[in-house]
Amino acid sequence: MHKPMSRKKIVHMAQLAMLAAISLVLIAFVRIPLVPAAPFLEYDMADAPILIGALLFGSGPALAVLFVVSTIQAFLFGGNGWIGLVMHFISSGALVLLAGEFYKRKHKFSDAIIGMVLGSIAMTLIMIPMNYIFTVHFFGVPKTVVDAMMLPGIIPFNLLKASLNSGIAAVLFRSLQPFVQKNREMFHPI
Repeated sequence: MHKPMSRKKIVHMAQLAMLAAISLVLIAFVRIPLVPAAPFLEYDMADAPILIGALLFGSGPALAVLFVVSTIQAFLFGGNGWIGLVMHFISSGALVLLAGEFYKRKHKFSDAIIGMVLGSIAMTLIMIPMNYIFTVHFFGVPKTVVDAMMLPGIIPFNLLKASLNSGIAAVLFRSLQPFVQKNREMFHPI
C-alpha cells in the first residue's frame, strides 16, 4: 500500500507547475531579438519564473521545472529538438543552480543577487563551448561562422538574456518578500 502525498507536497507541485506554465506562456508570446549582429537569437523570459522557483523552493525542484520547460520548448516551440534541450538545460541550469544555492545559504536577498550574477556569467561562459560543440558539429555551421558570431552576437546575447531574466526575477522576488517571509513554511524545499 502506498502512502498518500502530503498536502504540502501537492501544493508545492501545483506551485511549480504554475511556474512552468508561466515560463511556457512567456516562451510562446515573448520573443525579442536583443543583439543586432544576431537577430536570429531571440530573447524570452522563460528563465525568470524558474529563477523565482529556485529561490522559493530550492535548486532541485527548479531544475525539474527547467527540464520540463526545456523539453516542451525544444519539441513544441521550435527549440531545435534534443540539441536545444541540452543547450538550454545546461546553460540555464547553471544560472538556476547558482542562484538557488547561494540564496539557500542564509536566505538573504543579497545572496540571491550574487548567485544570479555568478549564474549569468556561468551561463554565458558555458554557451561558448556549447556553441562550438553543438552548432558546429550537429547543425553543420562552419567554425569560422561561429568564430565570427561569438563576440558580436553569441556572448552579448547570452549575457543580456541571463542578466535580464535575473533582473526580472530579482524585482519580482523582492516584491514578494513580505508574503514569502509571512508564509515561509509554504516555500521550504520539498
